Amino acid sequence: MGKGNGERLRRLERVARLYYEQDMNQADIAKTIGVSRPFVSRLLAEAKEAGIVEVRIHSTLQGVNPALEAMREAYGLTDGLLIPEYPDDTALNSASARAALEVIERVGGGRLGLGWGHVIGQMVSILDQFPPQHTLITDVTPLVGNRGVPIRHYHSNENARILAQQTMSLPHFLHIPALAETRHELELLTQTKMYQDVLAEWGRLDVALVNVGNHPSTPDFATQARFGNLLTQMHVVGRLVAYYFNAAGKFAWSDHDYVIQIPMELLRRCPVVIGLCSANVSPAALIGALNTGVLTHLVARESTVIAAMERREALREAAISPVGLPV
Repeated sequence: MGKGNGERLRRLERVARLYYEQDMNQADIAKTIGVSRPFVSRLLAEAKEAGIVEVRIHSTLQGVNPALEAMREAYGLTDGLLIPEYPDDTALNSASARAALEVIERVGGGRLGLGWGHVIGQMVSILDQFPPQHTLITDVTPLVGNRGVPIRHYHSNENARILAQQTMSLPHFLHIPALAETRHELELLTQTKMYQDVLAEWGRLDVALVNVGNHPSTPDFATQARFGNLLTQMHVVGRLVAYYFNAAGKFAWSDHDYVIQIPMELLRRCPVVIGLCSANVSPAALIGALNTGVLTHLVARESTVIAAMERREALREAAISPVGLPV
């Protein structure tokens, strides 16, 4: 081992011990070692990649969960929480929303990127019922522009505002439509200072909370205009934020997709990406989301995870790919 590499590993170990053993937050560690707080976040992520740190999160309701352990092994997840059955989907979504907040706190909070969707909106609504309080979240930034639909859970700036207010953190807003009408409009919007400021925030995220949804779904987010028949041809089963994927985890890309959202390369670079599944997410959509390789943590219905793992094993035994084609 070279001298430089040894020094690097010792530095990673020191930062990891300060954070995980001495319970110092990232801001205090940054002051202690004389670097920026985002750089501390990157060091912690590197410590995990180097095998110096292994973080496991287990449900306070269920303890070690065999289904979660199986999914961790199969898809390389760091961890997450599985939700047991509830009397109805509304109650289950509420439990999922609370679990997502728990995971955010357990991974250290910091700069949070917020997706959209029913269960994320429900999480924000739950927080809005209580007095604001300090948490480990320092900043909240929407991961996508605003959508002109009459569904509150897809008003990304409003969700970011409420979440920041209730966690006493700093909000960042993207007052730009989620879907530009033309390539020219997209280029103009992404050249604005507002977009560039949010783009910089996306590059500094510590945690991203993204929705895992089905396809087709309501609202549709103008998929016909964006993709034509591509989603059908690719056998697309679900979406993350406003990215669409098939069961093999391959994303659909189109020259006519003018959605303004966090670039995929920045989402993949985020140290912690939590996939939050609503009650109705299908096993196929969950498998596809996991196959993208984007997620590091998962909050999902336990029965859906079990069904997804059973589906995965059945496909393996039949020697076919997740989209139903021979391997």
